[in-house]
Amino acid sequence: MIENFSEEIEDNDIDEIEAIGDEAQLYEHFRVVADKGQALVRVDKYLFDRIVNASRNRIQKAAEAGFVMVNGKPVKCSYKVKPLDVITVMMDRPRYENEVVPEDIPLNIVYEDKYLMVVNKPAGLVVHPGHGNYHGTLVNALAWHLKDDPDYDANDPRVGLVHRIDKDTSGLLVIAKTPDAKTHLGLQFFNKTTKRKYRALVWGIVEENEGTVVGNIARNPRDRMQMAVFEDPEIGKHAVTHYRVLERLGYVTLVECVLETGRTHQIRVHMKHIGHVLFNDERYGGHEILKGTHFSKYKQFVNNCFDICPRQALHAMTLGFVHPHTGEEVYFTSEMPDDMTQLIDRWRGYISNRELE
Repeated sequence: MIENFSEEIEDNDIDEIEAIGDEAQLYEHFRVVADKGQALVRVDKYLFDRIVNASRNRIQKAAEAGFVMVNGKPVKCSYKVKPLDVITVMMDRPRYENEVVPEDIPLNIVYEDKYLMVVNKPAGLVVHPGHGNYHGTLVNALAWHLKDDPDYDANDPRVGLVHRIDKDTSGLLVIAKTPDAKTHLGLQFFNKTTKRKYRALVWGIVEENEGTVVGNIARNPRDRMQMAVFEDPEIGKHAVTHYRVLERLGYVTLVECVLETGRTHQIRVHMKHIGHVLFNDERYGGHEILKGTHFSKYKQFVNNCFDICPRQALHAMTLGFVHPHTGEEVYFTSEMPDDMTQLIDRWRGYISNRELE
């Protein structure tokens, strides 16, 4: 059972730590109680399996510095976790409480009424404050925009973001301005009744005109910054992505992706799983030249394309849901941003009058 874990501890929270002294004040960042049937296992491995984005090496450093405790006492990495042990990770600084500060950041508002907002998020804008991004986020921008709304409290979890998209993904998001709206919209996402379509440029020629990718998604054990598809039905969360080819452009393909579920990095992971990494998706290897020729002019062309669209080529283009107050189905569309439009035009120009190998 995990307690007091509203924000997942970040890898950098266990970075550059110093050994604690007698006068040090410690703050609890993570607490978990081992199950009654817990088998004996090293505490560093036990925590590694439970703390998102924390490497085993960092956990070991934390233990060496006296920050990992079992039943109130510091333990070494080799300590074997026993049933009902209370394991805590302490730090010499308090947890960041994520108080949202209003900031005057421009918003591209597609629609707004007294119950909700739909915004078109640009690539590069972090959605929610977190470690290393406590300011300059979409949530800070919303707090500023709604600062004069007496019914909206940016620090109230009952209102605000209903779903998220990655920092370097552009596109549509819906924000609830009332608790009832958030509950109603949240249920639609949970029940998979929302309609979400994305545009993505992927490496390689997608042979089938349309298809469906079904595969559980969980954190990659070899690289915890990545997600991966697992065949074992007991691992990860069920995920379904439908795709349709819009245009084949020589060594890349423009596809439309429809989400049936909404897992972390879902489109990026599912497209990689079928051999088509998103163009310039650095985390999953798409920033390398994966298809094409060995000619220097081609390499220069692709590198120029990377410069034009310096992020994964993914845009949340359409969003549909039932309005929580009127009960009517509403549907919003946003055009592809300039970086993706220019990128696709460059590929169209490249393949015209060229015979591909």
